[in-house]
Amino acid sequence: MKDITDLIGRILISFIFLYEAYDSIFYFNETKETMTAYGLDWNQNFLLYGSIFLLLVGGLLVLFGYRSSLGAFLLMLYWIPLTFIVHSYWNDPPDQQRLQAILFMKNLAILGGLLMVLVNGSGRFSIKRLFATTKVPQRRR
Repeated sequence: MKDITDLIGRILISFIFLYEAYDSIFYFNETKETMTAYGLDWNQNFLLYGSIFLLLVGGLLVLFGYRSSLGAFLLMLYWIPLTFIVHSYWNDPPDQQRLQAILFMKNLAILGGLLMVLVNGSGRFSIKRLFATTKVPQRRR
């Protein structure tokens, strides 16, 4: 049961990052406008392409279970700064603080899930385990 739960957890946690990568690609200009609204004016193309790379590579590594700890680390490189920049509820007006605090805590929970993947690895149902347990037939001469 633990192995199935690990697989389902990896699938669910990777989907949020893969969807965000999709959203950033297809709404590239709107994402840059949002970055400007949050004060991220320095080298926007580099930051946006870098975040898309981290989201895609990290999300796929976690999803497939191949080097899932590396994938979780890449996703945390993106998610930690994003959480403190976008959901800084302590800087928001009082009418928005409650919602932003909830979103901040949600992001912390997602970080907790990434830490679990980082520490525990991918589990039994993963590409890494498939590669490790597959026997290649020997060729006879």
